[in-house]
Amino acid sequence: MKNDGTNKTLLEAWANKNAPFQFPWAISFPQIFKHIFLYSPHISFILSHQLHSNSASTMANLTASNFADRTYPDTICLFDVDGTLTPARLEITKSMEETLVELRKKCVIGFVGGSDLSKQVEQLGPNVLQNFDYCFSENGLTAYKMGVQLASQSFIGHLGEDRYKKLVNFVLRYIADMDIPVKRGTFIEFRNGMINISPIGRNCSHPERNEFERFDLEHKLREKFVAALQNEFPDYGLTYSIGGQISFDVFPTGWDKTYCLRHIEHENFKTVHFFGDKTFKGGNDYEIYSDSRVTGHAVNSPLDTERILKELFF
Repeated sequence: MKNDGTNKTLLEAWANKNAPFQFPWAISFPQIFKHIFLYSPHISFILSHQLHSNSASTMANLTASNFADRTYPDTICLFDVDGTLTPARLEITKSMEETLVELRKKCVIGFVGGSDLSKQVEQLGPNVLQNFDYCFSENGLTAYKMGVQLASQSFIGHLGEDRYKKLVNFVLRYIADMDIPVKRGTFIEFRNGMINISPIGRNCSHPERNEFERFDLEHKLREKFVAALQNEFPDYGLTYSIGGQISFDVFPTGWDKTYCLRHIEHENFKTVHFFGDKTFKGGNDYEIYSDSRVTGHAVNSPLDTERILKELFF
């Protein structure tokens, strides 16, 4: 194939990556069409490189400018939901809403919870994707930034159908043999990135939920259940995390609440605060609370969360 110099011009443009590419318009229209067909791989490669570079530059600028209106744009506050932003499975208070609105003027805010988004909407309100900069459902396995969904992960895809069935069968047999005052329904809740196991069943009423929590504190039902699962499935690579009042989460090791940090590790935040109430070892806030990248704050109620926020930022 004869090379009349146009291909050389294209490749020289590629070699000089910092210079804008200029098509050699001094050739005739028949030549233009010939070069489109003959050298399209080179053209595509060069244009693709430039588009990728421009896209990366644009994303970096967006990341830097998204939060430029905040007093501390390089600081993010992440919150557990149950027991931290709201009473367990109840709605957020007006006082907490107002505190978060003011906090968002100071820094970037987000929540990270084990429940799926629908339950967090019930507690935090229908505009949750607009009221928080980052929304991390299921520990960040389902994630949103500025209302836009990010990449997600699948529990069933990771574990496989056969091993999942063995796990579920064991759980249902174990619950069937448990002697507890009340059993309701939805003992296993399948979520995108994990499963949630509840000995009493997630369909219990709020008074029943409170009573089970007291019963569990005395008899350590969930702790014993977790120990039985660890003994039965030692090769599954799963983490069992007790949270809330009536249940515990099961997910692949590494998919705890620290998973959400993957979504912000390239955002150049200098300070990452986390607020949670289950920060003890075995609690579902423990891993992120004790992570070296995070400044952890243990709270015992939403009122305690507000108190610490006012000490830090107001």
